[in-house]
Amino acid sequence: MKRNADSADEVHDVADFTDTARNAVTPVLQLPGNAALTVVEAFAAIVRNAKRNPSATTRDSDGITRSQTFEEGDVYMLETPFEGFFADRYLMDFHDVAERDVCSRMHLHTGLRFVRMMTGPDTRIRVGSLAPFEVTHVEGVTPFRPRTFEDVLPDTPADVVRTRYNLIVPPCSFVDMQIPRGVSHQFNAIGPHAVIDSVHPEESVETFREGMAGYRMTAQTVFLSEELPAAHTCANLNA
Repeated sequence: MKRNADSADEVHDVADFTDTARNAVTPVLQLPGNAALTVVEAFAAIVRNAKRNPSATTRDSDGITRSQTFEEGDVYMLETPFEGFFADRYLMDFHDVAERDVCSRMHLHTGLRFVRMMTGPDTRIRVGSLAPFEVTHVEGVTPFRPRTFEDVLPDTPADVVRTRYNLIVPPCSFVDMQIPRGVSHQFNAIGPHAVIDSVHPEESVETFREGMAGYRMTAQTVFLSEELPAAHTCANLNA
């Protein structure tokens, strides 16, 4: 899938990109504000503690640096893969796009991902894709329907217009997303209390499949733009 297996900033032409599947979204639950804040901040505290701890910010015996920073936020690899178990698990403490004044880029991964997004009070997550979302709704069980809308993907070449499909995770909510291999997506948090609990079922396999020289978290990503978009392109929730 990648042209340079070890590149941490590989960019593919958005004009030629086609999603081969769709992201599947499942609303899980909504909590009272205090309960949601307690859960989200407890997960975020793990990531923040790891960021301050040399044991997490240096390579371990397997060559893995557990604490890193991605475009969307700070990340801690909670569980690493091992022989006979290909998956790993991440926690992400989102940046607030209003504070950073930039958004994360649209991107895809060399393997599938399973993501649980969690928000606290006064916080939303705007999820984008170049393909429409498949939203699960089981009548009488699914707690809510997330709002969706379309706009135009920003910062494309002058002769390229791509529709961006958007979905909003509301405050104090847990929402799951199943991301097939090679399907575009983009996460941006608007507000201070947002985390992701993410399982990467085959990330260690991706290292071998793509021919990577070693295990590097960011090398499993392909971006669809050169630059990080300005904050207003993802902070607007009223499109």
